[in-house]
Amino acid sequence: MSGLLIAAPASGSGKTTVTLGLARALADAGVRLVSGKAGPDYIDPAFHAAASRKPCLNYDPWAMRPDLIRANAAIQGGEGDFLLVEAMMGLFDGAADGTGAPADLAATLGLPVVLVVDCSRMSQSVAALVKGYTDFRGDVRVAGAILNKVGSARHEAMLRGALEASGIEIFGVLGSDPALALPERHLGLVQAGEHGRLESFIAHAAEVVTLCCNLDRLVSVAATRGEQPPASPAPSLPPLGQRIAIAQDQAFAFTYEHLLMGWRGAGANLSFFSPLADEAPAADADAIYLPGGYPELHAATLANAGRFRLGIAEAARRGGRIYGECGGYMTLGEALIAADGSRYGMLGLLPLVTSFAERRRHLGYRCVTPLSGSGFAAPMTAHEFHYSTVVHEGEADRLFAVTDAMGEDLGEAGLRRGNVSGSYMHLIDLAPEAA
Repeated sequence: MSGLLIAAPASGSGKTTVTLGLARALADAGVRLVSGKAGPDYIDPAFHAAASRKPCLNYDPWAMRPDLIRANAAIQGGEGDFLLVEAMMGLFDGAADGTGAPADLAATLGLPVVLVVDCSRMSQSVAALVKGYTDFRGDVRVAGAILNKVGSARHEAMLRGALEASGIEIFGVLGSDPALALPERHLGLVQAGEHGRLESFIAHAAEVVTLCCNLDRLVSVAATRGEQPPASPAPSLPPLGQRIAIAQDQAFAFTYEHLLMGWRGAGANLSFFSPLADEAPAADADAIYLPGGYPELHAATLANAGRFRLGIAEAARRGGRIYGECGGYMTLGEALIAADGSRYGMLGLLPLVTSFAERRRHLGYRCVTPLSGSGFAAPMTAHEFHYSTVVHEGEADRLFAVTDAMGEDLGEAGLRRGNVSGSYMHLIDLAPEAA
């Protein structure tokens, strides 16, 4: 399988827009393309899936074992001939311990790197920047650059002159275009499902990329992906049950496709329901998964979703396993306080009250060790990213012992009452020592 990693010197350089445009343009040109997203982001993959018309997988070089990364790439190889992966942050930016950068993923999968550079505030200095990235690591091949936010023909001439004199290949030049801006909110981009003109946005991005980039040359560079050893099967996180009902809508959208794929591969049957549409989970489900999302934006609807609430209560009474992550964890609590201070009753299965009126950012990779009775069998990697705060916790068992990427002890997190549990952690993979 051919492949490219679309990276940048820093966040905000335009790599998401370029990746979406490339994905659609290449797919429309007949390339059997599949896509990936480096890191733990759960919003960008939905945009990728819309652009490529195929599911997008996360490839997290810090939280995932290399064997799982290679195994999932091999699985995607059965669906396509070209793997297009978007990096996160800057090419060499990783976790707090310095590991897990997109460059590490490029090395693991042998992906040539195309650097998207925001040129809006530079001219000849671009050559020093790209040359520095090109020479920084011997095991990472930066094949060239796409220049973004170029202001004029004169600006382009200065940039080209500097880069070409340094022997750096330019794959494309894009001007500033307000129509290529994506709306954002506190956790990143507004979700793909909420973008009112997503298809026209992707079509415009594809048109711009087709006109401004050398697609044939990019395909040729992608074909030089380094040879990798044969992928071995890699166990993923065990399923929560054999028949898992998963909440899925704009309030509960933060699921990892690789996690669902792993559960299916382990023989679990998955069904989906929408709490916002007041749907109950499948009556025969032996496990219910409430993933993260934006329950704080839909608190009133959730508080009044009678069939949803009754269905979850009945599942709890019959002993089904119920697990919530981040937004799902908040929903399992007694109440959620919205940004305007309004208080909404949630499911009341855990003694927890959370508030979005008292905002504080919590962000970082985590290693979680299950505590006794948690229902989880082995240490896992996870990611935490939220602005809500806990304003009240009642008596309940704790779920995990937690450390951060530096190994610092963060204490115990999450709550469990019988068969109901949850935490702010988004689980990603088995920890290396548990595999």
